[in-house]
Amino acid sequence: MWLSLIAIVMGTFVAVLNSSLMNVAMNKFVSVFGSDINTMQWVITGYTLASAMVIPMSGFLGARFGNKTIFVYSVAGFTLFSGLNGLAWSAGSMIAFRILQGFVGGFIMPIGMSIIYSAFPKEKISTAIGLWGVAAMCAPALGPTFGGYLIQNFSWRLLFFINVPIGILAVIMGKILLKDSPRKMGLKFDTPGALLSMTFFGSLLLALSKGQSEGWTSLFIVSLLYVSVFSLLLLIWVELGSKNPVLDLRLFKNFKFTISVISGSLVMMGMMGGTFLTPLYLQNIQGLSAMQTGIVMMPQSVAMALMMPISGKLADRFGIVPLCMVGLSILGVTTLELHHLTTDTPNHWLDTLLTIRGIGIGLCMMPLTTAGMRAVLPQQVGNASPLSNVCRQVAGSLGIAIFTAIMSNRQVVHYSHISDSVQVDSLIANNTLSMLTGAIYSWSVDTATATGTAAAYLAGFMQKEALVRSIADTFYLSAIPAFLCIPFVLLFIQRKKAAAPAAGVKE
Repeated sequence: MWLSLIAIVMGTFVAVLNSSLMNVAMNKFVSVFGSDINTMQWVITGYTLASAMVIPMSGFLGARFGNKTIFVYSVAGFTLFSGLNGLAWSAGSMIAFRILQGFVGGFIMPIGMSIIYSAFPKEKISTAIGLWGVAAMCAPALGPTFGGYLIQNFSWRLLFFINVPIGILAVIMGKILLKDSPRKMGLKFDTPGALLSMTFFGSLLLALSKGQSEGWTSLFIVSLLYVSVFSLLLLIWVELGSKNPVLDLRLFKNFKFTISVISGSLVMMGMMGGTFLTPLYLQNIQGLSAMQTGIVMMPQSVAMALMMPISGKLADRFGIVPLCMVGLSILGVTTLELHHLTTDTPNHWLDTLLTIRGIGIGLCMMPLTTAGMRAVLPQQVGNASPLSNVCRQVAGSLGIAIFTAIMSNRQVVHYSHISDSVQVDSLIANNTLSMLTGAIYSWSVDTATATGTAAAYLAGFMQKEALVRSIADTFYLSAIPAFLCIPFVLLFIQRKKAAAPAAGVKE
């Protein structure tokens, strides 16, 4: 039983590692293929969209063909397209392979979770899920640092080839160690539900990922949001009337499962805020490389990974509510503290705060998921897992979209305030400009060039200060999901049943 978990952990690890490796490689892909950053972002966006579109179908496929079969073929397909990505000859071929990789690899995490909940006894599920969560947290810790090292010292192709031996080993172990699950023959595929769910999640995630660059009021984004809203309404109508729905929305009638999905989604939003903002600060403000940024962020991911199995044990001993209350409080308070970031904040202060923040996330993430999955019937696990996974994925994308918009807006506001407070004819501005001009004039050709360069430097300093203030403001607001989650966690408190009347007592 525990050996089978190794195969699931390895499959999850290779999928999450591959995604985290891509975040540091965009500039390299742009230079290698002579493309632009907006085009190459589809290496990440295309995979995310494709995987989100197929996640809802994992419940049906697992029931019809068996969880083991789907998991093994999903890891095999992911590994195959990882190798093809390493052989990519153009931007178009890489994007196409990544989209196909998302379609086949999107089943790995929801099916892996379903196998764990169906294969392990109830008292051991928390520990198993905690160990499984280690893979999901260790991979992001290694990704930026390892990816930066490979790009800097070897070839970008190794970012994909490195997954091949791990994936092959995961397939072999899955074949040998995983047990076949019962198959339900004669299940009719919910084609309308599948098409509508793909339309909804695809259009919504595309709108969220491209809203800031395209403009939230642009025809493209508004059309996508319009399509997503109406496809969602049709999806709800179709799925509630289907005997074998792709997405079993009736699971939301289960109070504990619904609370688990909502609170888990809020934690995901808060976590993604830090994951998105911290690299921006370290690279754009402090000028760190991708590899150096990964090293700074690694202790946070390691703390999360170490806390995953520990949180499972603690949840079994003390219960979900006290553990999550502590974890969410740590997450909220440390995120609020990141509001004090400045251009010269020491990295050791940031590192310490992020590590404590990682402990908070590790304490509450898996117990919240486990609480919801334990609340459903064993035969409903196959449908509950994809529904929970896709909701958290949408929440993460929504969080990044919201925080990006907030950061951009606050940067404009702060730059305007700085410009208003530092007048061109003020003594401070003139002294600063004169000092910069004098420094530049020592190696410049003429005074005019030195003055123009000094003015550009001053404007750059103002932009940098506006950016760091906007990042600090966004960190402040990204703490809100953690605090919003606390009332939902309190709903997990169970009232003690009234004691039965003593024997022999007449009513």
